[in-house]
Amino acid sequence: MLSKQEVTDLIYERKRSGGLSWAKIAEDIGMSEVFVTSACLGMNSLPREKAEALALNLGLPQEAAVVLSEFPTKMFPQAVPTDPCIYRFYEIIGVYGQTLKELIQEKGGDGIMSAIDFDMSVEKIPYPKGDRIEIKMSGKFLSYNAW
Repeated sequence: MLSKQEVTDLIYERKRSGGLSWAKIAEDIGMSEVFVTSACLGMNSLPREKAEALALNLGLPQEAAVVLSEFPTKMFPQAVPTDPCIYRFYEIIGVYGQTLKELIQEKGGDGIMSAIDFDMSVEKIPYPKGDRIEIKMSGKFLSYNAW
């Protein structure tokens, strides 16, 4: 059986050789580019029919669809990331994490923003002083229960 990492490696290979973008791969199966990318990287699972469509579209073995539809173990390194792009998100949360928590709880009450019932988009926005990246995240507010 292929591992999630082996399936990810196959997807990267097909993406490069086909000159594909994550947006195109996602569009071809009718899903969000953020979610499909995350699933291809092993952090989410695709519905079986979407996994089969992705495998077919990329010419992957049928076994890859099985792996893409399996529930993932969402683990990541606990060390500070060193990739500059990923580190900046770590830095943003370090600087603004408490601020986000305060504002979410001030506006919604004692609770959190769900990463399960969640949407995200990433766009490049033209800007006179240099293009900008806009990231929008929308997660369901989940109140803590008192008992």
